[in-house]
Amino acid sequence: MYTHFLCVLTLVEKPPPQKPCITIDLIQCLEKTSKINKNNPLHLSFQPVVNGIEIYSMKIDSKVTSRFAHNVITSRAVNRGNVPKEVFFDVELPKTAFITNFSMTIDGVTYPGTIKEKEVAKKQYEKAVSKGQTAGLVKASGRKTEKFTVSVNIAAASKVTFELTYEELLKRQFGKYEMFIKVKPKQLVKDFEIEVNIFEPQGITDLEAEGTFITNDLQNVIQKTFSDKKGHISFKPTLDQQRTCANCSQSLLDGDFIVKYDVKRTTPDNLQIVNGYFVHFFAPTNLPKLPKNVIFVIDISGSMAGREIVQTREALLKILDDIKEDDFFNFILFGSEVRTWRETLIKATPENLDEARKFVQGINTEGMTNLHGGIMRGIDMLNAAHEGNLVPKRSASIIIMLTDGQPNVGISNTEDIQAHVKKAIEGKYPLYNLGFGYGVDYSFLEKMALENKGLARRIYPDSDAALQLQGFYDEVSNPMLTDVELNYPENEISDLTRNSFKHFYDGSEIVVAGRFIDNNQNSLTVDVRGEGANDALSYTTKQDAEQTAKAFQEQEYIFGEYIERLWAYLTIEQLLEKRIAATGEEKENLTAEALDLSLKYKFVTPLTSMVVTKPEENDNQDGIADKPIEEVAFLNLQSMFDGDPHFIISVPQKDDAICFNINENPGAVLNLIKDPVTGITINGELIGDKIVNNDAKIQNTYFGKLGIANKHLDLKLTVTPEKITLQNGNEQTGFTWLDSVTLQQEGLTLIINRKKNLVLKMGSGASFVIVLHQVWKKHPLHQDFLGLYILESDKLSEQTHGLLGQFFHPIDFTILEIHPGSDPKKPDATMIVKNNELTVTRGWQKDYRTDPTHGLDVPCWFVHNNGAGLLDGVHTDYIVSSLF
Repeated sequence: MYTHFLCVLTLVEKPPPQKPCITIDLIQCLEKTSKINKNNPLHLSFQPVVNGIEIYSMKIDSKVTSRFAHNVITSRAVNRGNVPKEVFFDVELPKTAFITNFSMTIDGVTYPGTIKEKEVAKKQYEKAVSKGQTAGLVKASGRKTEKFTVSVNIAAASKVTFELTYEELLKRQFGKYEMFIKVKPKQLVKDFEIEVNIFEPQGITDLEAEGTFITNDLQNVIQKTFSDKKGHISFKPTLDQQRTCANCSQSLLDGDFIVKYDVKRTTPDNLQIVNGYFVHFFAPTNLPKLPKNVIFVIDISGSMAGREIVQTREALLKILDDIKEDDFFNFILFGSEVRTWRETLIKATPENLDEARKFVQGINTEGMTNLHGGIMRGIDMLNAAHEGNLVPKRSASIIIMLTDGQPNVGISNTEDIQAHVKKAIEGKYPLYNLGFGYGVDYSFLEKMALENKGLARRIYPDSDAALQLQGFYDEVSNPMLTDVELNYPENEISDLTRNSFKHFYDGSEIVVAGRFIDNNQNSLTVDVRGEGANDALSYTTKQDAEQTAKAFQEQEYIFGEYIERLWAYLTIEQLLEKRIAATGEEKENLTAEALDLSLKYKFVTPLTSMVVTKPEENDNQDGIADKPIEEVAFLNLQSMFDGDPHFIISVPQKDDAICFNINENPGAVLNLIKDPVTGITINGELIGDKIVNNDAKIQNTYFGKLGIANKHLDLKLTVTPEKITLQNGNEQTGFTWLDSVTLQQEGLTLIINRKKNLVLKMGSGASFVIVLHQVWKKHPLHQDFLGLYILESDKLSEQTHGLLGQFFHPIDFTILEIHPGSDPKKPDATMIVKNNELTVTRGWQKDYRTDPTHGLDVPCWFVHNNGAGLLDGVHTDYIVSSLF
């Protein structure tokens, strides 16, 4: 379980966490009486009482029962000032967790959250946004975390208590269950406490607690005890113990607080029965390791050039150091063509490993992306090795595929690839798909992996990408059993979770849950089967319900229905996973079943939302807590233009956006981005409708041509709805939108794919995504146009400017006096920005990256009159003479 706990009083947005965690960010105070400061956090010193606000308690209380964690985060504050304040509560929680409850209590009155079907809650979301609020409360915030945010106004002398509850099943990796608590209050807190209670019927071993920030003085503050089935950890520093020095007001609580433990294992498994439900934990120890046969299928297309291929080589070299001499392995590389290191799997002798290292060091990029050819070559090689007895009969075979793009050579239709791969593997080997970076079709990789008993993993294109790759390999590098089955009497058990597993890996754990048809049944018998390194594993285990009941009577604090909730959690998780690869009626049935369970057990899942209701006097009323999904969560909105031409500027520190239109005549060329340091310039030419509407005061215009240049590299790219032209010095190359292209040359990565978008990276600067919008060719008015989205804008220099470029620097604004506008669905407000007071309107604009046809609605504050008062200068200052 990953937990990150943070309380901060500051105007500056905190950096994203470096580890999976839960963050509590309480409190940001906002003046209600001062017009300028009405919605801005105050700059405050780090004291228990700050400007009238006292944060008198912060606590995270975690109860772990048989690996199932029930976590309650509680924060309390009192407004000791004489004016109302707005209090923000931010929590980062694991993506694998489900929120189950949230409430605010203000002056003794509790305002609870209500979990509803997503479509029902969406109507309340739209109502909230129409009142001027960014109502979405949960967003992806890191590789493994999601951020829950809510705020409320409290009157002078009032108290507020926030309480958030979430649950998750702790996964075992490398022989331990781990809990990360990110401690970073950035201030002194009077009553600060982290408390973890663990109850494990098997008995607890190796309970550890440590902190990266722990000094010698703080070491004794960590209270750790465990005996038999119970474990307890407490961290409760006093104010003086929190100080960086005797008279300092800064807190030295800044880092990771880590809890690790495991359970006693006198038998290979453990059965627990409570109130008509059971859970079966399977984790045998001291088994001989199976030899493994692993094929690495590596994308070496042009888009992998640069840091990506360097990190891939680095990871493969480290993996070669860990391969055991009994293992067999091979490398398959795919660009436009497919080539192999050896014609068949090779035993990992010292001599062969040395040769493999030389091969890996020489891997370079070339060509396009023949993904289908690469995977099929790997499957054929494994099939031939088994059929020809070239590998041990008792061994575990896996395929690990790494790609950063989309298939564009050979068979490129993803549905056809999935069908071919599934037919070829026939359930014999798990397929693990690793998606590297921004250009990958993660949904396709995930479906294909799940259909073949594997999983997909996102590899983030950061400096630690090599460690991410190696870390994944470590998880699957030590198979102990294959073809594991846990069989239960069909006439006694219903609603069983997954009970067959292709591999069991050392240090992991298999968990199966179900419920009895007869709630009064008092025992359960299970047949366990598996194939080991030397022989078959086969045994029968039996558990009496009375034995489990006696064990849990010993512990008063444990919530009695925990096994039922564990079963519901695991069932929903697996139904949602099956739903990814399902289609048609099967998908509808899986969705309905998962939705029913989510509502019954009050879990916030991708199918449900939690409506958070606030006091009626609050300007910001209802909010919606959703569960982000991986494919959408990865594409964090930065800055963009799209449509008639509307500009959307993301303001992360406000968790909001500003938008504006530019109304100019067709043919006008606008400077969008100009960075003298990186040499990147982007200009766009406007087009209009096919027929001019003489009755309209403002003509519809769109971007019909983009010119992107890097003067340092002497590169120019011209993009229109008809073609893409690349000029490199005196050489010119043309493409159409029907082409599937992955082009890599010095300083340039260009990917054109069938989803009608183009990914471009020049030099070490930002990445850009250009989207083609096609309309019906016979449409009487509209014509095809382009949209531009910027990724990694922080890689451009501080001197960047232009209609979009000027907003790559931090921008702050304040929203005041929200009131009804001319459209009852779109309220007006006053915006204070750049020392200007503007009238703005709440509305929606479209983000077409994840849905090119319909777009995703993005709420924003619309600035009128061509962005007057928001832009530096006036919009006509950005008109230039030509694309280049």
